[in-house]
Amino acid sequence: MDAVWMLPVLLVLPLLLWTSSTFVFYFKKCFYVAYMMLLAVIAIPICILKSGGRDIENMRVIRFLVSHVKYFLGLRYQVSGWEHLQTDRPYVIISNHQSSLDVLGMMEILPDRCTMIAKKELIWAGTVGMICWLGGIVFINRQKTSDAKNVMSDAAKTMLADKIRLWVFPEGTRNQNGGLLPFKKGAFHLAIQAQVPIIPIVFSSYSNFYLRKEKEFKSGTITLKILPKIETKGLTADDVTPLSEQSFSVMRSAFVEISGQTSQSNGPSTH
Repeated sequence: MDAVWMLPVLLVLPLLLWTSSTFVFYFKKCFYVAYMMLLAVIAIPICILKSGGRDIENMRVIRFLVSHVKYFLGLRYQVSGWEHLQTDRPYVIISNHQSSLDVLGMMEILPDRCTMIAKKELIWAGTVGMICWLGGIVFINRQKTSDAKNVMSDAAKTMLADKIRLWVFPEGTRNQNGGLLPFKKGAFHLAIQAQVPIIPIVFSSYSNFYLRKEKEFKSGTITLKILPKIETKGLTADDVTPLSEQSFSVMRSAFVEISGQTSQSNGPSTH
């Protein structure tokens, strides 16, 4: 009896995938979320057995398990500037943030001993939240500035002591408006406090394949451009704003270049 009910579904599903862009949008979104949660279920025991608990080395496991997901969604990546990541030093990576799909791009190029800074709410995202915790992701409370500053200060000390790298989204939230949002200052305070370089990484616009408002999610190619490092050695807290503005400028120029868009600015930085 169950097989009889399944037959119409199996017949209708390909038709909807072929004819309805809205159905494809929701199908891919739901598949992506569900599959990432499933991969987290697989990764959790592996990470615990491998590292005994929370450890940045677990990001290797996560990177390996997630690396194939792009193919199911019809996505491909073109990466330039690999040489800028070839250093043994700690550093802060900053990149633009368009959607949850950014995770796939991160896993495409994630260096060893690198984790990210994320909003505290992510830890409650079921199995995904658990694997993020096991991967050593640094969680911050964006609603409490004092708490966030303390976390950043501790992260700077950890970077130097353990020789790790941190990935930060300085826009602070997802943005699909065709440009870059003003940068928050946390990443730049972090880099200056630790006296480590900043490496900007730019994702090209997703607008040629992913449009949330229009409910379109097609196959597409994403360009990832890794830019030369920006040194912070000798800089102080007084240099946070010019450092933020410099980073914003080079990333906006790269975004326009690889996305084939006209320049659009929302302002360089905010507190």
